[in-house]
Amino acid sequence: MSPPAPGRPEVDLDDGPLHVLAVRALCELVARRGDLDLRNTPAPSAQQGIDGHALIARRRGAQRLTEVGLSARHGALLVRGRADGWDPAARRLEEVKTHRGKLARQNPGQRALHWAQAKVYGWMLCQAEGLDAVELALVYLDVDHDTETVLVEPHTADALRRHFEDLCERALAWVRAEAAHRVARDAAMAALAFPHADFRPGQRRLAETVFKGAKGGRTLLAQAPTGIGKTVGTLFPLLKAMPVAGLDRVFFLTAKTSGRALALDALARLRGADPTAPTPLRVLELVARDKACEHPDKACHGESCPLARGFHDRLPAAREAACALPDWSRETVRRHAASHQVCPYYLAQELARWADVAVGDYNHFFDGSALLHALTQQEEWRVALLVDEAHNLIERARAMYSASLSGEQIRRTRLNAAGEVRKALDKVQRRWKALLVAHALAAPKARAGVAAPALTDKNYLVLDEPPDDLVEALQQAATAVIDRLVDAPDSVDPGLLQFGFDALQWVRLAEVFGPHTLVDLERLPGRRGEAEDIRLTLRNVVPAPHLRPRLAAAHSLTLFSATLQPPDHHRTLLGLGEDSGWLDVAAPFSAEQLAVHVAADVSTRWQHRERSLPRVVARIAAQYRERPGHYLAFFSSFDYLAQVQDALAREHPDLPLRAQRRGMSEPEQAAFLAGFDAGGRGIALAVLGGSFAEGIDLPGDRLIGAFIATLGLPQVNPVNEQMRERLDALVGDGWDATYLYPGLQKVVQAAGRVIRTTQDRGVLHLLDDRYGRPEVRALLPAWWRIDGA
Repeated sequence: MSPPAPGRPEVDLDDGPLHVLAVRALCELVARRGDLDLRNTPAPSAQQGIDGHALIARRRGAQRLTEVGLSARHGALLVRGRADGWDPAARRLEEVKTHRGKLARQNPGQRALHWAQAKVYGWMLCQAEGLDAVELALVYLDVDHDTETVLVEPHTADALRRHFEDLCERALAWVRAEAAHRVARDAAMAALAFPHADFRPGQRRLAETVFKGAKGGRTLLAQAPTGIGKTVGTLFPLLKAMPVAGLDRVFFLTAKTSGRALALDALARLRGADPTAPTPLRVLELVARDKACEHPDKACHGESCPLARGFHDRLPAAREAACALPDWSRETVRRHAASHQVCPYYLAQELARWADVAVGDYNHFFDGSALLHALTQQEEWRVALLVDEAHNLIERARAMYSASLSGEQIRRTRLNAAGEVRKALDKVQRRWKALLVAHALAAPKARAGVAAPALTDKNYLVLDEPPDDLVEALQQAATAVIDRLVDAPDSVDPGLLQFGFDALQWVRLAEVFGPHTLVDLERLPGRRGEAEDIRLTLRNVVPAPHLRPRLAAAHSLTLFSATLQPPDHHRTLLGLGEDSGWLDVAAPFSAEQLAVHVAADVSTRWQHRERSLPRVVARIAAQYRERPGHYLAFFSSFDYLAQVQDALAREHPDLPLRAQRRGMSEPEQAAFLAGFDAGGRGIALAVLGGSFAEGIDLPGDRLIGAFIATLGLPQVNPVNEQMRERLDALVGDGWDATYLYPGLQKVVQAAGRVIRTTQDRGVLHLLDDRYGRPEVRALLPAWWRIDGA
């Protein structure tokens, strides 16, 4: 079992505080040197690592002991961990490492780190068993070929002791500083004051429930209306709970950039604005690699990127200096990294080990290779998770645990490949075509006297299970790509690299295929019917099996949103326990604040959209002329938006219009939001479920009304219909789960942009006759008073 994180001292009644450190943490802290080098990426998965260790144990026999618990003390530092294997008869201690690619290209710094770990275990064993010498072995297992490379060194106990003491001496100053930070942080959190004069209505109840959940290690689903301050109302109690619940870290996870910005702003207010007396709370902003990379044209190793060259040599100074910074926001870390000539993205990844609060995307914890989840397990942190706008987690998790592959991608990748990679891709292509022929989606090669079978006219086909032959070929192709990446990383085509990652994702998910996942073949629209026009997808339907172990790693979990109805739907699909709590915070708003009108004479169903245009346009124009100001109008698609925009411009040319565009950058999104200026006027058109439908705050007269010209239901198509059937079989509410709940969540989120405070006044037009149906009304906020029109 790994030890607690540094900074959580245990009490030694004889010699004062005893600081505990894992073997791996000790060596990574002070023994890493040399370049940052990702040429052996992607690394084996956690499950492959477990399987690899088990394979080595089986090969060695019963005389070899596994997972041998060891510890040793140096002054105030206790180091402990579990050695992979010890053979008393051979007097050999093994450290097992799984890998991919050719070992000859392994970074020397990585090899030195592995030897450092083995030597620490060697000294612990010598001390525990009274040995004067031991044989140490690094066992490298290639998970793609199940082949071993064993490196052996004999060491005396005295040499191992000196090595151990040297590492401990170098680590002690940092560990003591971290322990002091922990004490100061907990004292500051105990004294932390709410940053406003008082709680908003409903906010106190939310905060108290979150605090109790953190103390009790519980899971909470919290539905609270937009505008009551959910971000501060959840962060404040968790910070207060850190000392009383013994929390090591708080992770605030968001679905969108706007949510991350709100969390960072709230944390800045909670920490206080006095730069002369900063609150000892380290807040780290985690961003995607492509947004942080300073040299996107270079590979991540010292032979290519100057910021990777000598990264681990410069890291200790950069890390130590970072502790004096006022915050660890994206821009602060970027400037700090530049001053120390290290990569900002990987500096942030390192600082995640020492941050008290990390703010990042869902994938930083829930993805299959998530950093924060890996650190939580490795360091045995006691973590409190906050999941913002949690209604998004179902779809986001489905995407994380799905994989797709098209014939066009295979064809294009194969054209740019050579050597062993080309041979592996040839095999993938042969098995791809065999799969399509087997399902009559492509014709076999013509043979004399044999008529080719007629192709099916179906555009969508569900398979019973992943095609084993193709999955095997994908595994071999991914291995060939990784080998090529290790041998010549600068010559690997980006498309080839992406194929390697996609193939690995396919293989990993195929290994855990079950009823929660679909496998389907889909003909891409507007194509000629060739093999290249087919897409094979392993499509997650219920993410619970994937999320459950990640959620279990957290001490406490709070998922909050304005739209979590019905709670059982979210519990089931997300894998929450039946004992998870439910909190529904009443809205602090009155019906008089929001005039809600349903247009019973409008149908925005796909077949009626053209006919709906005159009525939709008339509604928007009439409302604006009655009360000029800022309005948002939401539509089901960019195509429908464009039709309404054209009609408004044609029939009411004096109205100030602007519209969301496809693929807007973050600066463009910020400029769009800046257009909602206080005292201004205009009609902004946007897509329901997009960047401007949730997670934005436009109080007062920055937004006085909204139009929603859709019910938000996902499109009825073969994929969604298959999802509906599978959910019917698994959870029993397939239509609602596939269509109704996701659609109405988007509607309520978008409508929530209008009323943000108890002083706001606004209007909402629901432009579809289906808003009159009871099953739809039941999913709308209870405080709305809806008028038909």
